[in-house]
Amino acid sequence: MPTTPDRATARAVAAAAHPLRGGPEDFGPLLDRVGDARVVLLGEASHGTHDFYRVRAEITKRLIRERGFCAVAVEADWPDAYRVNRFVRGRAGDPDAAEALGGFLRFPQWMWRNADVLDFVGWLRAHNDSLAGNAGQVGFYGLDLYSLHASMEAVLAYLRVVDPEAAARAAQSYACFDRFGADPQRYGYATTVGLDPSCEREVITQLVALRQAAGDYARRDGRQAADDLFFAERNAQVVATAERYYRTMFRSQPASWNLRDRHMADTLKALERFLGAPGAPARIVVWAHNSHQGDARATEMGARGELTLGQLTRERLGDDAVLVGFTTYDGTVTAAADWDAHAERKQVRPALPESYEALFHAVGGTNFYLDLRRPTDAVAALLPPRLERAIGVIYRPESERLSHYFHASLPRQFDAVLHYDHTRAVEPLELTPVWATGEAELPETFPTAL
Repeated sequence: MPTTPDRATARAVAAAAHPLRGGPEDFGPLLDRVGDARVVLLGEASHGTHDFYRVRAEITKRLIRERGFCAVAVEADWPDAYRVNRFVRGRAGDPDAAEALGGFLRFPQWMWRNADVLDFVGWLRAHNDSLAGNAGQVGFYGLDLYSLHASMEAVLAYLRVVDPEAAARAAQSYACFDRFGADPQRYGYATTVGLDPSCEREVITQLVALRQAAGDYARRDGRQAADDLFFAERNAQVVATAERYYRTMFRSQPASWNLRDRHMADTLKALERFLGAPGAPARIVVWAHNSHQGDARATEMGARGELTLGQLTRERLGDDAVLVGFTTYDGTVTAAADWDAHAERKQVRPALPESYEALFHAVGGTNFYLDLRRPTDAVAALLPPRLERAIGVIYRPESERLSHYFHASLPRQFDAVLHYDHTRAVEPLELTPVWATGEAELPETFPTAL
């Protein structure tokens, strides 16, 4: 495997790359690559980098305006994102974008409660407001499954309006979780080790009951009823899948990972069906981490039995899915030292010499777009696996090689990559002293290698 950013490969990448200079011409080649594709998956190499959020927003705006994309689906919980969806589509509720993001209370809040998402949500509302008769409005949806209790409450709230008797039955089913409190991991542990029976039968019964009554509910009040029913049905599905997830997470890392990514893929398919029409399939932009958006078969993840949203979407749609990765060499990132800890502004160490990121830095320290589907010398040279960096909501520079790098074949993992050489941390809406006093620049004594 390559161990250094060799000059010949760097020259080949430089020859094939499209420079990103911050102008309107930046993303033309990417839109050409998208063509008539139905789903575009835009990644990120961390959950806390301003540049990735900003660029995804700019690409998404163009896909909406120029290519007719009708929805943004993100790595976020369904009920929290649906609150944003109601705001951007002008449905009752929050008065402004900041309030609409108020549902994102679970760690890591900064992942969606940040300045870049605030700007994008405001733009999306203004775009929808400008459409005549609200035709072709663009929605905002979540794909994730962590919202066990919030989704139960959403199902009950819906049923209390449309079918109070069904709401009483649902409340009785969901009461199975009451003895575990508000922490779903406590439920998962207790049922996995045999301390308590699971609630699997209850949540599946409720999901089936809602689906059986769906036809009657949908006939009651036109499109608004269809929207509300779809929201409720997906929440019932979240409850059923989350119940399994929290039991599985104490048994097997690959199994719980796969359950989560299959749920995101299934939610994406459900969105396509709901938003599409015969002869006019829905076109959706997906925002999630590289580790979900790429094809796991090209990485160490696949070797250990894990699959990804990107892989499942590529298998289902072929060329109608475009997988786009992001990379960076160094800078700052918003991340925590541990789960549920404070958000910090942390230094991103210069990438390891044997990584794709270091190779792209050797191109000249510039930002660029690289089409990985074009048969170029650069793509051929990039095929042998190299290290690739992934920073999630936790960043631990002291153990970076073990905790944040894995081997991958980038041209098999993605259809295209955007490299931003030096990036900065995303700005949380709640600026704490811990974040504000974080490192903004590298100290003079910072080492150039690990």
